[in-house]
Amino acid sequence: PNPKCCRGRKIKIEYPASYTISVTFSIQFKRTNWSESSLPSAAQRLAAACSASARLSRWPTALPAPEANATTSEGMLSVVKKTQRAELFARLQKSIPEPVTELRYRTRFQLLVAVILSAQATDVSVNRATRPLFRAAATPRAIYDLGVPGLKHYIRSIGLFNTKAQNIIKTCSILLADYSGRVPRDRAALEALPGVGRKTANVVLNTAFGEPTIAVDTHIYRVSNRTGLAKGRTVLAVEKALLRATPKSYLRNAHHLLILHGRYTCRARAPLCGHCVLSDLCQWPSKTA
Repeated sequence: PNPKCCRGRKIKIEYPASYTISVTFSIQFKRTNWSESSLPSAAQRLAAACSASARLSRWPTALPAPEANATTSEGMLSVVKKTQRAELFARLQKSIPEPVTELRYRTRFQLLVAVILSAQATDVSVNRATRPLFRAAATPRAIYDLGVPGLKHYIRSIGLFNTKAQNIIKTCSILLADYSGRVPRDRAALEALPGVGRKTANVVLNTAFGEPTIAVDTHIYRVSNRTGLAKGRTVLAVEKALLRATPKSYLRNAHHLLILHGRYTCRARAPLCGHCVLSDLCQWPSKTA
């Protein structure tokens, strides 16, 4: 009855490959008999049209459909056998003998600042900005004294530098007031700092304190799903799956092994499958020779 009933409405469409799309109706239909009960059938027609489009084939290939022989646990998928997992990490360890972060830092605090800045930015761009920053201000007190305007001067080449500058100054204030200028080792305390989420906390805990955590970024997410090591449709699902699938002896270095492999070999575009040490173990159906 109301032709505007669909404006702004959101519906979800389930595809056979378990992809979910949220569609927002933002047009005004001319049909006078349109009602909310018509939404499901309209959604099905829209899903059919989308499925036939070429754009759907370009959707992330890192999320393959669940396989019949996959084992599930708490929504997590694994298709790599236990012995293959150990072999996978052994090969990565051999090809990357020194798996360390490419961020440049001298103290745990500097690492924390660098990781906050690295959100939606490359390590190269972060290092370019922090080199002069840490020469001028290397401690929480020194950066706090710069203030937001002073800090922006050093990090303005990095994306979202306005927000990041505010968060870092607030973080410095909390560290000085509550932790005597030291970086806390507790996850909850880290995630309570402005600009620090689960991924940043995992990086700091693993790199600065040697904790067996795995921070799942875009590279690790891609490698985990492509190889079949730890399949998941969310970052948290992949993280939990990796913690279960990774042999204990490799948990300490798993984060850097996977991220470096994803950055330089298992790239999003033009992956170097022909030079990959995991080629015969990889479950990705689109891998190249």
